[in-house]
Amino acid sequence: MEHVRLGRSGLQVSRQCLGTMTFGLQSDEETSIAIMDRAAEGGIDFFDTSDAYPLGGDLDTRGRTEEIMGRWLRGKRDRFLLATKCFVPVGPAPWEGGNSRKHIMSAVEDSLRRLETDYIDLYQLHGYDHNTPIDETLSALDDLVRQGKVRYVGCSNFLTYQLVRAIGRSETLRLARFDSVQPRYNLLFRQCEREMFPFCLEDGVGVISYNPIAGGLLSGKHNRQGAPPQGSRFQLGLAGGMYQDRYWHEREFDTVEQVRVLADEAGVSIVTLSVAWVMANPAITAPIIGASNPGQLDASLAAAGYKLDDDLKQKLDELTHDYRMGDAPR
Repeated sequence: MEHVRLGRSGLQVSRQCLGTMTFGLQSDEETSIAIMDRAAEGGIDFFDTSDAYPLGGDLDTRGRTEEIMGRWLRGKRDRFLLATKCFVPVGPAPWEGGNSRKHIMSAVEDSLRRLETDYIDLYQLHGYDHNTPIDETLSALDDLVRQGKVRYVGCSNFLTYQLVRAIGRSETLRLARFDSVQPRYNLLFRQCEREMFPFCLEDGVGVISYNPIAGGLLSGKHNRQGAPPQGSRFQLGLAGGMYQDRYWHEREFDTVEQVRVLADEAGVSIVTLSVAWVMANPAITAPIIGASNPGQLDASLAAAGYKLDDDLKQKLDELTHDYRMGDAPR
């Protein structure tokens, strides 16, 4: 597995990142451990999580994913890079969510405890908080870096203007600067190419994109004629409706069928092709790949060694060009 710099920082991360949001709900602990084992065998040493995971859970399940990871990491913490996040409410009180100084300071301590570590390699804001001044948020993150509890900072689900403004304020105030952003990006959702990616390339911001196979729709295994299968991302607790809204549409199914034809012609899995297309974008540092069982990782891991030729990439670009337009990320 190749390693690359995270943005303009000196940190070297594996070319793929393991996403863990299935751990503790869609995947039980035994399966989650097997997924992490398989990812490590495949050369991935960069793991992403959140204090809000597992995906689809509620306040009672918040932090369960980090706890599973903490137990797996015992005795080998120094061999892996850990990225986690805060922002999503983790309790009923109004201060138990968002990007206020109070919540960030509490959230990082809770994540450190659950992950059984004394530092986090990359600490990210899971969303933009309109109710907290960005200067307050950046100052809190800077304090964590100075305290040694966090090595680098980043954000997730920020719009381009929010990312640009945050970086501008951190530079003006001489605070720790975002070294990464985590947007949704795949063949069926390409809006980041218009403004965010050009900015990241110019200003040295790493891109750790998520949903490279569109929540599983780009696996080609789903049937538009029936309801989303139980146990899939499209029927997963509180997140099922969100994923159906993102991808479960006739246009997307039509596109998946066309991508499948191109994959068959190239003699490669549709998953491998989809992930390789994401990795071919020069703005991408490492796509976040995930699975609900270890066997599902193999096709995504194969993308790290697959060379997407220019002609095939152009066909995929043209086929999905319309997905560059649309509303802001949901």
